[in-house]
Amino acid sequence: MAQIQKKSMTKPDETRKFDKGKMDITIVGETTIGRAILEPGWKWSTSVKPLVKTDSCQVSHTMYVISGKMKFKMDDGTEQEFGPGDAGIVPPGHDAWVVGNESFVGIDITGAKTYAK
Repeated sequence: MAQIQKKSMTKPDETRKFDKGKMDITIVGETTIGRAILEPGWKWSTSVKPLVKTDSCQVSHTMYVISGKMKFKMDDGTEQEFGPGDAGIVPPGHDAWVVGNESFVGIDITGAKTYAK
């Protein structure tokens, strides 16, 4: 029989740090949940690209935004901005950056397992 499982995201299993940000990783059962905390000035192409060595982010994100704003630009030029309360899916093949002077905090369900590795 399945059991209830609970973990605090304030005590993550792993923290992946990179320029102007970090991803706290919490594993609950078979699900990896990430909490991204990104400072103003963070941009995937300058903060994470040097670690993963791909032309654009190749991770798919299913996300929920807690605070701050982030803009995504797909490899085909399509752009979309996410802000507090927004949920969405961002497929592989994008760049992203924090918009404005507020830190971005978001939860990622599908991309956390391999993000910034």
